[in-house]
Amino acid sequence: MSIELEPAAGFVERSVSEEFPGLRLCWTEVDASRVSSSPRHVRQRLHELSNRYHGASVIAMRTQAIPHAYRAFFRQIGLDPDVTRIPSEEAALARLLKGGFQSGDLLADALLIALAETGVAVWALNAELVDPSGLGIRTTVSGERFGSVQHRLPGGRLVVADGTRVHALLFGPVAPGHEPANRTKRVALFSVGVDGVPAIHVEEALWTAGEVLGASA
Repeated sequence: MSIELEPAAGFVERSVSEEFPGLRLCWTEVDASRVSSSPRHVRQRLHELSNRYHGASVIAMRTQAIPHAYRAFFRQIGLDPDVTRIPSEEAALARLLKGGFQSGDLLADALLIALAETGVAVWALNAELVDPSGLGIRTTVSGERFGSVQHRLPGGRLVVADGTRVHALLFGPVAPGHEPANRTKRVALFSVGVDGVPAIHVEEALWTAGEVLGASA
């Protein structure tokens, strides 16, 4: 069974867009659920991707266009990409340390395959918690709640949100309680592009994750 994806462009708060031209979010919803383990063909795909990553290629990653663009954006928002690594470099280093990409559940593997193949990270949310108005990028108002925990965010943080709640820190963790759970039937996938990353790669990351989920359904 295939999954029909209809990626949509998310909103970007005007002041954020003016400060960070090229910053954008793309998202979609799919019927999918977590499983205890991925089917054999997905694990094999991860193994084949692992073979593309070795010490020299990982070192050279930061000179490539997409990783370079994300590293530059991290510096713009005050993050040192050598300390807080961009998603593709973090995954590549984990592959070196563990000897290969480690298979988790099907959803986790779909996100990892999308990242490894495109260089663009994909995050997943429980779609039941996403407002029909859709996802986008904005700054927080001081005191906003971050998920199900009693944690309040300071003002001015860049976050992924909808019209009613914050779902994730931009390039950071998903809000507690907003992750897809074992019984989740519908998942919202989103990816984030920055200046220097072609839009086609941002959408391709979503398509890749959706393709893995659909081919395994």
